[in-house]
Amino acid sequence: MDVAVVAIYIVAMIAFGFWGKRKATTQSDFLVAGRRLGPFLYSGTMAAIVLGGASTIGGVGLGYQYGISGMWLVVAIGVGILLLSLLFAGRIQRLRVYTVSQMLELRYGPGSSVLSGLVMWGYTLMLSVTSTIAYATIFGALFDMAKVPSIILGGSVVILYSTLGGMWSITLTDFVQFIIKTIGIFFILLPIVVIRAGGFSGMIAKLPSDATSWTAIGGSTIVTYFVIYTFGLLIGQDIWQRVFTARSPGVARWAGTAAGVYCLLYAAAGALIGMAAHVLLPKLDARDDAFARIVEAQLHPLLAGLVLAAALAAVMSTSSGALIATATVFSQDIVARLRHHDVESGSEHDHVRNNRLYVAGFGVVMVIIACVLQDVVAALTVAYDILVGGLLVPILGGLVWRRGTNVGAVMAMAVGTLATLVTMVSTDIFANEPIYVGLASGLVVYVVGSLASKPTAPAILAEWDRRSRGESTVEQPANEIA
Repeated sequence: MDVAVVAIYIVAMIAFGFWGKRKATTQSDFLVAGRRLGPFLYSGTMAAIVLGGASTIGGVGLGYQYGISGMWLVVAIGVGILLLSLLFAGRIQRLRVYTVSQMLELRYGPGSSVLSGLVMWGYTLMLSVTSTIAYATIFGALFDMAKVPSIILGGSVVILYSTLGGMWSITLTDFVQFIIKTIGIFFILLPIVVIRAGGFSGMIAKLPSDATSWTAIGGSTIVTYFVIYTFGLLIGQDIWQRVFTARSPGVARWAGTAAGVYCLLYAAAGALIGMAAHVLLPKLDARDDAFARIVEAQLHPLLAGLVLAAALAAVMSTSSGALIATATVFSQDIVARLRHHDVESGSEHDHVRNNRLYVAGFGVVMVIIACVLQDVVAALTVAYDILVGGLLVPILGGLVWRRGTNVGAVMAMAVGTLATLVTMVSTDIFANEPIYVGLASGLVVYVVGSLASKPTAPAILAEWDRRSRGESTVEQPANEIA
């Protein structure tokens, strides 16, 4: 029965891909859903993309091992969405661009898009790969499949619906995934396992004494979560591309805030499920087994199928969002700049066709890398460290400091990325030092390089101000989607 539920879910995702294909008739439709999502769809899809396998399976695992303090990873993600939405989303949405690198070029002038595009492309590709590996675990448990066939099956589904309709397909599937995730986690798994573990008071009485400590996971670990994940979510292409789908700055700001609050609730739910799993299954070999094992042991097969579909939804939404971000960055920031052609030139039919080819091509690359990659945690850590160490300073600097220049931005990207990598090699991939060294060195050279170089040309700043106010030629949507 649980297999049947998941099979129906997979078929439904493909069907939404064909539905989205009918809507994706222009480049704007394919890459940013026509920039016309209303608050209902926007908040659901934003929550869906940021809450993936690490937040669901990993969050429960952290709760299993560390108790309530296992929530901090997902809390850091939620805080990132809240800060992005409240402080920057309105301005970002008004720029009417497709990528983070296009924002940098608009703010500083030509010269930074290829370098920033390469860094962002590496991050989004690795994010899509790690998400792809995560749902292999679910398919393997359900269908008794090995790792490689499981990755090929799940990856094929994501590639198919993402290629068909682009962001429209991904938006529709993500919203369904958001609903399934909410029902599965909050209304099925959480109440059942907490009740069976003896309720909150009974559960706490059976757990180790530090299970109720907010810092049992370690103060340095909590700080690192905020530095890497909160800052990473402020500048990630996969997240910004969702901001670009909002139909207005108000939707981006307040519906995004609602998504951030949802993430905070999801963090608490994951930790509590993990704590209940520790009571009911106290001798698991690996903490990340807690999610699947508690579902298998405590739920009726029909309910188990719904909850496993919820986990699959969490992972697939992140994978598809990262996949289209990878294709967008490569086509808009790398290929177009190296060929020196206008990304807006050509017919809409050609744009959509080319973007479909990029999504399909990188989908195949994503699956191949996922099949051969072993240490996914290390790979994702490297990706996030490079993203934050290399791009956080020039991106946020451009948004808050008018004296920042192209020279300072390029220097910060190069020095921050290099310092992060060198420190990582000389210490350890999982150490805290690389990200701090990368950020500190990037900030120093950004300030020094900006002050030592000529201020950004008044014409560039004037265009930046005009676009920041939303005074630009924009696509006129046929309708608005709630």
